[in-house]
Amino acid sequence: MMFKILPIHGGVCAAEGFYANGVSAGLRGNDQPDVAYIYSDAMCEVDAVFTENKFQAAPIAHFKELGDFQTNFVLVNAKNANAMTGAKGVEDVKELLGGLIAKYPQIKNPVMSSTGVIGVRLPKEKIATTFDKFDLSVKDGDCAARAIMTTDRWKKEIALKVELEDGRSFKIGAMAKGAGMINPNLATMLCFIATDADMPKDDIKELLAEVSHTTFNAISVDGDTSTNDTVMVLANKKSGVYSKDAMKEALKIVMHNLATSMVKDGEGATKLCAFRVKGAKSAADAEKAAKALSNSPLVKTALFGCDPNWGRIASTIGASGVECAYESLVISFEDVTVFDKGEISFDKEMETKAANVLKKDEFAIICDLGLGEESFTAYGCDLGYEYVKINADYRT
Repeated sequence: MMFKILPIHGGVCAAEGFYANGVSAGLRGNDQPDVAYIYSDAMCEVDAVFTENKFQAAPIAHFKELGDFQTNFVLVNAKNANAMTGAKGVEDVKELLGGLIAKYPQIKNPVMSSTGVIGVRLPKEKIATTFDKFDLSVKDGDCAARAIMTTDRWKKEIALKVELEDGRSFKIGAMAKGAGMINPNLATMLCFIATDADMPKDDIKELLAEVSHTTFNAISVDGDTSTNDTVMVLANKKSGVYSKDAMKEALKIVMHNLATSMVKDGEGATKLCAFRVKGAKSAADAEKAAKALSNSPLVKTALFGCDPNWGRIASTIGASGVECAYESLVISFEDVTVFDKGEISFDKEMETKAANVLKKDEFAIICDLGLGEESFTAYGCDLGYEYVKINADYRT
């Protein structure tokens, strides 16, 4: 089926029947929004992928306890992760959501998501004071996206309209946060995707897993994986329209946009690098090598200094455990080839050209292993002084 995908405004509440806003619970110590919610006036099919960290946070444990369910409400707070809080953390979630249902009977099976400092009990009383501020008829995706930010420098949201060839359409909107503790296997990130497509739950599960692999599972800022990482999809089916192929393409656009925005916004980051590994003997080797590069502190610090240190790139690939050979490897900074199948083509002129590539805000480093047909692209950023400064006093 043919289709068109068009950008629209509205963020996470762009789709029909979705509402969102952000309010202040005083968790930031000022009047800035720090609690967000997403509400649907129709029940939603819902599924999510979560962090692979063994110490999953209380909101994730609560979500999993619900089993196979539908929902129409997501509550999100910043500044407190409600992680490493055990059974008491889960009880805090249940208590908060119970109070929410008592105030708004139209809310069914609500779920919660949290981000912030690990190892501190949820400030339930402060969060509960925001419930009186909720207006379930408001569509303010912008404020909701700002409310979930932690060390993010900018809000992250996107919305699309998908038009099928017969003229029917559905919408999809999303918001996300993430800037640090980002590593393949999700990132320290929350992402909420809301659509009015008539999307079956089985397709949500399948497409979410498939598209996450080349987007949120292919990014790295600092090599750490958080306790709270969540990518959640809500489908309220209000459009009555659906195409699996079109939805897959829309999800690719949404999730790639938000994933790369997170890497650009990595704590202290100044540039986004696509590490493209091709010519690998297996898909697993291509992915392993690309992620090794995106995760290497030595490579990332070289990017920060605009140093085209191709030796670090070669060394990282060689140490990654993939099948590779000196005689077949080609390393390029964009179109500037610095190593070509055993031949070093790195004089002063070439070094200047390669360094100029690294001075761009976005660029690619291409590594052709020359052994097969498989490829994978991982995304990373530079690592500099600001990252250390931010994380040296994160709790304060």
